[in-house]
Amino acid sequence: MAGNLSVETCGNVFASVSRQASSNYAVDSRGRVGMYVKECNRSWCSSSPANDHRAITIEVANDEIGGNWHVSDIALQKTIDLCAGICQRNGIQRLNYTGDTRGNLTKHEWFANTNCPGPYLGGKFSYIADKVNKQLNSSNPPKARGLYRVRQSWQDAISQKGAFKQLNNAKKCAEQHSGYFVFDDMGNIVYPIVSKPLDYLDTIAQQVLNGDWGNGQDRVSRLTQAGYDYHEVQQKVNELVSGNVKVPIKSIEIIAKEVINGVWGNGVDRRNRLTQAGYDYDQVQQKVNELLH
Repeated sequence: MAGNLSVETCGNVFASVSRQASSNYAVDSRGRVGMYVKECNRSWCSSSPANDHRAITIEVANDEIGGNWHVSDIALQKTIDLCAGICQRNGIQRLNYTGDTRGNLTKHEWFANTNCPGPYLGGKFSYIADKVNKQLNSSNPPKARGLYRVRQSWQDAISQKGAFKQLNNAKKCAEQHSGYFVFDDMGNIVYPIVSKPLDYLDTIAQQVLNGDWGNGQDRVSRLTQAGYDYHEVQQKVNELVSGNVKVPIKSIEIIAKEVINGVWGNGVDRRNRLTQAGYDYDQVQQKVNELLH
């Protein structure tokens, strides 16, 4: 956290639109936990969209400013307990700290030019993983079976927004993210059930143009898996791009909600992508500000 902030103060910092940062959780020096972004949603935390999409991120307060950036004992223990709970809720059988990005316990400094989480907490990662795994083993969590996973495609595990025991909870998560589906543990789409109204090609082609279905082979796989004829969809996309058909665009409110969910990136990247897609950046940002306040 690079400071001794309370969970309330940390939340207020993240609430500022100009900050363009967040985490799923924070732990303060008194051992209190704040949640700012649900586990099924991506935070803007590690400077790496790929990592943020797969991670549940935690800020931990420092009770020493500078030096080793010490973390209180109670904050460290609460972080361990929080990690164990996250693993249990998301079907993670073991927390693996490998010292690099191959593991599922990672550090901010691996994705950005920063010393976060600092020497003290950074030196505790093996200890944290060991303590978390002992909790997981002692509680004998059930194997991750029967979970409903929310992803863009079954193969794209990095896009996963969450894993849920209850189908209704998975549906709610998928509904909050355009282009996401609920899969059972065999990789079958169980929600939304793909229906094909007469104008479905126009709708799907527009979603392709909006980037909801990815690119290249990823797009082919996802469209096919969802029950669509890729070549049919691509033909309609070509018609829209050529100008033979009027291209509708999403409403400003829908785009603003996608911005809040991280779909359009941050800073200059967001401005460029919105402008290239035909949207008025300032108009979208104004709507974002309205939705956040």
